[in-house]
Amino acid sequence: MTTPARRPVREDTSWVLAPLLELPHVIHAAVISGDGLIEGRSPNLGRDAAEGVAAMLSALQGAARTTTAAFAGDYAVTLRQTVIESDKGWVFAIPAADNTCLAVFAGPEVNMGVVTHQMQVQVATLGAKAMSRPTRSDSPE
Repeated sequence: MTTPARRPVREDTSWVLAPLLELPHVIHAAVISGDGLIEGRSPNLGRDAAEGVAAMLSALQGAARTTTAAFAGDYAVTLRQTVIESDKGWVFAIPAADNTCLAVFAGPEVNMGVVTHQMQVQVATLGAKAMSRPTRSDSPE
């Protein structure tokens, strides 16, 4: 019997969410992989809800990139931010290090500038931590 290939387990990145969750009107936050898997989530965001958010945001990021490319006539598009407004609040998604996305859900009265600024700070922190990790080698020493 063969063992199915597994996705490598990545470090839990929930630590990057703490400063975001301290901001007024921020309700939830998550770190999402490019392939739609949850890598970190706020403590009060249930696992099922987080997995749903991860899957949908992954699809949304792809749709946003493709839509922008079609409008621009240039397929070399780099997303900087995706924002959704609803009667329940705001969703902010910002690409982060190592094919991940940082996402925040905040109430309608949130200060968007403060949230997106702090998200950029956390993305930089996440990137710096990823870059400072020693590289892994698949070959034994």
